[in-house]
Amino acid sequence: MPKPFESTNPHTGEVVETLEPMSEAAVERALAAAAEQAPRWAEQGIEARCALLRAAAKLLRERKAALARIITLEMGKLIGEAEAEVEKCALVCDYYADNAGAQLADSPVASDASRSLVAYQPLGVLMAIMPWNFPFWQVLRCAAPALAAGNPLVLKHASNVPRCALAIEEVLRDAGAPPGVFQTLLIDAKTAEGVVADARIRGVSLTGSETAGRRVASIAGEHLKKTVLELGGSDAFVVLEDADLELAVSTAVKARFLNAGQSCIAAKRFVLVDAIAERFLEAFQAGIAALSPGDPLEDKTTLAPLARKDLRETLHEQVEASLGAGARLLHGGKSLDGPGWHYAATLLDQVTPGMPAYEDELFGPVAAVIRAHDEAAALRIANDSRFGLGGSVWTMDAARGERFARQMACGCAFVNGMVKSDPRLPFGGIKDSGYGRELGTPGIHEFVNAKTLWVG
Repeated sequence: MPKPFESTNPHTGEVVETLEPMSEAAVERALAAAAEQAPRWAEQGIEARCALLRAAAKLLRERKAALARIITLEMGKLIGEAEAEVEKCALVCDYYADNAGAQLADSPVASDASRSLVAYQPLGVLMAIMPWNFPFWQVLRCAAPALAAGNPLVLKHASNVPRCALAIEEVLRDAGAPPGVFQTLLIDAKTAEGVVADARIRGVSLTGSETAGRRVASIAGEHLKKTVLELGGSDAFVVLEDADLELAVSTAVKARFLNAGQSCIAAKRFVLVDAIAERFLEAFQAGIAALSPGDPLEDKTTLAPLARKDLRETLHEQVEASLGAGARLLHGGKSLDGPGWHYAATLLDQVTPGMPAYEDELFGPVAAVIRAHDEAAALRIANDSRFGLGGSVWTMDAARGERFARQMACGCAFVNGMVKSDPRLPFGGIKDSGYGRELGTPGIHEFVNAKTLWVG
């Protein structure tokens, strides 16, 4: 029998609630309801589907305080960050409510026909497999375009955020989603594999680990299903000698320690050219030292706990291995005393190839500094990763920054700004960071049939 789902407070380590997994019969009923609803939802028309998103945005804003508290108590995010996450979910619902009609409109094409065009039609029931680190945003950035395009959705959320999963379902249901259009499946990974393979599922969007991505892609590929994968990242934060150091440092602290560093697009590798390395490091270390760990429900807390005990253990092993291989510890490097899963804000210098801090994704509040002799070396280091999600470069010369950013091997590159997702812009990675795009027009086109119509 699958184990119950435990909603645990990362600040205290206490179990808040235990929920039973769905039975096989319940999963079957959910899939049957989604499949039955698929043609009906497609026939609703774009205006009716977008009305659902507008209503959902309104409810998200009305319930923001309560929903943010669920996020904080379940995965440990600072309460202010949790409130901002809920607001961002409302924004993505508004964005697709306002733009899906144009994005899905027939696209005329000149050909040898009297009339030819591309029509964008829904694929059918989709499955979303989502992570815990942004438990509302990751779901809604997938669900909003999918629902607008006419695809019902079933959600398999991370096992440690079941209350978030059910709260999202409640918001969409209260916003007017017909039965079967959006459903949360409280199931384990093994059961989820069976759902991926089910003939009623026509596409899968996964945000998560490399291991999960490879497994899901393998099953979906065997059954000839479309997938979008947003996996890990080890984003480079490159600081050139002509950067605005004050802006770069203040952004670096936020870019690394937002959500306790538990973000795929967090800055993780700080690539500093020699000319400014010491000045940047001095200010960066001071900013890190000023972070205040504690109860994420309190406004004075600026460093949240890690979401789970095993995540803290893995992170510390990576730090210890990097130090053992020659990295220099400038700050932190240890678990904090007391209940819960707090870890000290950590700064590692002299990180070099072969160390976990150089090669792997460190999913927590650890910044790795890599020295570069000049711009050419900085670009080589930035691209010397199996990941390719995001990256940023800092320079007072915007043209120079754009040239550098164009050469970065990643899905999104920022000049003088923190890497972030935006409903208006496509988001996704290359290499081991996955494939496909979410958000923007490419995001809503991922799970539609771009059908050619030729009229003689």
